[in-house]
Amino acid sequence: MAKAYEDLRSRRTVFVTVGTTCFDSLVRAVDTREVKEELFKKGSTHLLIQIGRGSYIPTKSTGEDRSLVVDYFTFSSSIADYLRSASLVISHAGSGSIFETLRLHKPLIVVVNEDLMDNHQSELAEELAERKHLFCAIPQTLFRTISDMNSGSLTPYQPGDATPVTKFVNSFLGF
Repeated sequence: MAKAYEDLRSRRTVFVTVGTTCFDSLVRAVDTREVKEELFKKGSTHLLIQIGRGSYIPTKSTGEDRSLVVDYFTFSSSIADYLRSASLVISHAGSGSIFETLRLHKPLIVVVNEDLMDNHQSELAEELAERKHLFCAIPQTLFRTISDMNSGSLTPYQPGDATPVTKFVNSFLGF
């Protein structure tokens, strides 16, 4: 029991999520030798990739060759536990995934899918990156973002208070 607890405590997992979409270019980017080596060099021990509807299958690894342990899955009824146990999250630019991760105060790299039309998600990711709540990348710049990132430079996200807006709307509607 003590060994299992120590193993869990020493595990540093990078969790990658693409949501319910197909974002093979993100999965391919994290599955490169250079990205995995950089994550390992920065102290990560495990890489767990949620591949969604994608067709690209990443390479699994047991870590026996002194490298990252790599595993993947398609979908889960909830990714909350994966987010909570991660030491770093690499996510698509969906607002749900972004804000759920930020509320947990986890370091976050948001990777924008440039293949989407009218990509309003990139605006959200870029704004939050400018405010230093997360790092922003595209699949082609993910390695550089990981190698350059300093989690200590991030500013914790503080959710806003919607009470004044709710009061105004209720007043306007006569409630």
